[in-house]
Amino acid sequence: MGSEAGQENERPGHRVWIDSFYLAACQVTNAEYVRFVDASGSDAPSLWDDPNFNHPEQPVVAVSWFEAVKYCEFMGAISGRKYRLPTEAEWERAARGGVEGKLFPWGDDPPQSLPNYDQRWKAGPEPVARSAPNGFGLYEMCQNVHEWCSDWYRPDYYAVSAERNPRGPESGERRASRGGSWRHHIKVTRCAARSSIPPEFQYADYGFRVACDVS
Repeated sequence: MGSEAGQENERPGHRVWIDSFYLAACQVTNAEYVRFVDASGSDAPSLWDDPNFNHPEQPVVAVSWFEAVKYCEFMGAISGRKYRLPTEAEWERAARGGVEGKLFPWGDDPPQSLPNYDQRWKAGPEPVARSAPNGFGLYEMCQNVHEWCSDWYRPDYYAVSAERNPRGPESGERRASRGGSWRHHIKVTRCAARSSIPPEFQYADYGFRVACDVS
């Protein structure tokens, strides 16, 4: 986990052990989120009237960390399973797709090597599952939208991180997020790249995908 060649907050590179978990193949879509809104009476995301963001198969965006957690709780209540946001460690493990030590899910070639890279992500995120999956069958890892993680964020956390199932600092002011963004100059991030914002923020390039305990 992490990278000695990356940003300061990705150091030190270190090995962690993670219990088995499930992770959604795709980012949560508008079509999936609307069922939660209708059933729970929660507010609809602010960009649902914008044609750049309201296609049913686009990832839902402009949801806060708190709203993402409520969605997971809603899914758990109707399914009887424990849905939640992934930890940073789980997310990075999943993003790598079983390929250890590489910069991106596909290897070390730059994002610009992806098919039609220059023509993609012009005004918003793409519908999910339009790109090739990684080695674990997961779509859009490291691209499309930033994804909320469960952890509090601290830039120097890796120096004290637990070796098994690290879950981030006990407290903080910002929540961790992972993955790339349609509106950044470089649209795809490295697997080890970290980001964070305050949990109440609702940004047009922030979405999430759900994790689930195996038992």
